[in-house]
Amino acid sequence: MNRITSPKNGRVKEWKKLKNRKGREKAGSFIIEGPHLIEEALQHHAEVTDLIIEETFRIPSEWHTGNVTTWLTNDEVIKELTETETPQGIVAIVKFQKQDLTLNKNGTYILIDGIQDPGNLGTIIRTGDSAGVDAVILGEGTVDLFNSKVLRSTQGSIFHLPVIKGDLKNWIPRLKEEGVKVYGTALEGGIPYTSEKPDGSYAILFGNEAKGVQSELLEQTDQNLYVPIYGNAESLNVAVAAGILLYGLKLQE
Repeated sequence: MNRITSPKNGRVKEWKKLKNRKGREKAGSFIIEGPHLIEEALQHHAEVTDLIIEETFRIPSEWHTGNVTTWLTNDEVIKELTETETPQGIVAIVKFQKQDLTLNKNGTYILIDGIQDPGNLGTIIRTGDSAGVDAVILGEGTVDLFNSKVLRSTQGSIFHLPVIKGDLKNWIPRLKEEGVKVYGTALEGGIPYTSEKPDGSYAILFGNEAKGVQSELLEQTDQNLYVPIYGNAESLNVAVAAGILLYGLKLQE
């Protein structure tokens, strides 16, 4: 087992660069922390290259670490590589994986247009995973998928289904050509989601927390939906609305 004791170690400095988007894109890798996320990555065959563990942490016997390089270190180094207030003693380095998306004739898809809050994006991915969606497509202006808060909010769902980046102006026509009905989310020109009964494959488009979905994208959709509000709230959090729509339409299929 390899050992690193100083946060000034060159390898630690390289890993630390993965805490920002530019560093991740240059290296083609990202950091995950905590045993739950790491276990999900290993179980679902993500390309984990390195495990960095605090000297008192014990790797569970059921983990299949295979060719993963393991580094033994101390609290000081772990804190350099993590962003949580109370690190859990283990960090992993994971390679980006190329995600190829083959559309399913009866599939369900999530389209994301410019969501900025990491917790919202992670929660939508996790909720979509729970509701059985086949893939998530992230449009331009969306928070980085490998932001540490996004990763934690997914609770491992990022390793369960394809999450890809793409230009939604191109993806919406492609989906429609393949027989996938595309629902936008908007009050204007929309109908209550309870009025819609999906038949076959469909995608749901969710927009920016403040601005909603871009008008040029809404013009491309087959039908726009909204969640009725019965109280005095002005609007719903986008992740909450996503949960209602994903499960609501699922029950109405």
